[in-house]
Amino acid sequence: MDRLKQVEAFVSVAIRGSLSAAARAEGVTPAIIGRRLDALEARLGVRLLLRTTRKLTLTFEGQAFLEDCQKILNDLANAEAAVSLGGLQASGYLKISAPAGFGRQHVAPLVGDFMRANPEVTVNLNLSDRIVDLINENIDCAVRIGELSDSSLVSVRLGEMRRMVVASPAYLVAHGVPRSPADLARHNCLSLGQQRGWIFRHPESGEVETLKVGGSFECNDGAVLHEWALAGRGLAWRSLWEVGRDLKEGRLTSVLDAWQAPPMGIYAVFPQRRHLPLRVRLFIDLLKENYGNPAYWELR
Repeated sequence: MDRLKQVEAFVSVAIRGSLSAAARAEGVTPAIIGRRLDALEARLGVRLLLRTTRKLTLTFEGQAFLEDCQKILNDLANAEAAVSLGGLQASGYLKISAPAGFGRQHVAPLVGDFMRANPEVTVNLNLSDRIVDLINENIDCAVRIGELSDSSLVSVRLGEMRRMVVASPAYLVAHGVPRSPADLARHNCLSLGQQRGWIFRHPESGEVETLKVGGSFECNDGAVLHEWALAGRGLAWRSLWEVGRDLKEGRLTSVLDAWQAPPMGIYAVFPQRRHLPLRVRLFIDLLKENYGNPAYWELR
C-alpha cells in the first residue's frame, strides 16, 4: 500500500507540476506528498524530480519512470473496472462451442440457466466434435476436454473428468467382475472401434498403460455403447459425465476402480484474456461453479 501511494504521489506531482496541487487532488497536506516522494526516491536510490522553490522538473530517470507508472496505474484502473462490472447487466451476442455429447448433456442446460439470469444475452451454441477455429469462426468460448494443443489460446480449468469401466449389475452377475485389466480378455468389451484402447494406471507403480480391448460389438458413437452397457451387453469405458447418474441410481456399476486412468481436465478456452466481455466472464464462472463441484456429476 505504501509503495502504491508513493507511486500515485509521484505521478500526481509530475502531472500537476507542484506538491500543493497534488496534495489538493489527494486531499492531504503538501508535507505528506513530499514525504511520499522522498521515500520513493530513497527506496529506488535515484532522483526522480528536481525540486526548487519555484518549479519541479523531471530528471531523465523520472521521465522514463513516469511513463511506466502511468501505464501501471492505468492497467490497475482497468482491472478494477473490469472486475467491478458485476453490477452491470450482461448483454450482446455469445457464441459457444462444445463437444456434441458433452454439450447436449452438460453445456446446453447451463446455457438455459445462464440465459434466464441474463435475458439481454443472445446465445449461439455450436455442438461439434471437431476442433473449431475460435478466431476465424468468431467463437467467444469453447469447452474442451483433455490435453490442449493450441498454446495460442487462453484457457481456464473448469474441473476434471474421470473415465471408468462400467457394466450393468446383470452383466456382472452373469459374467463375473474383472479384478485387473488382464481379465478383460475374457469379457465382451464394447469398443469405439478405431480408438487407441482403454487407459489404466497401475494402483501401485502408477504406470499408465493403454490396453486394446475387443468384443462382439463396435460403434463410433459413445452414446450407443452407453445404451448397450445399460442393456447388459458388455463392459464399456465411459466418462463420468455420461454415466454419473446411472452409477448413483444403480443402473451401472463401475469396476477396476483402483486402475482408473488419470483424470482429464475440462477447460474453457478463448482467444484472449484482456477486455473479456462481461457475458463471457459470467458464463465461464457458471461453468466453473458447476463443473468444479464433484456432486454435480452425480446429479446430471
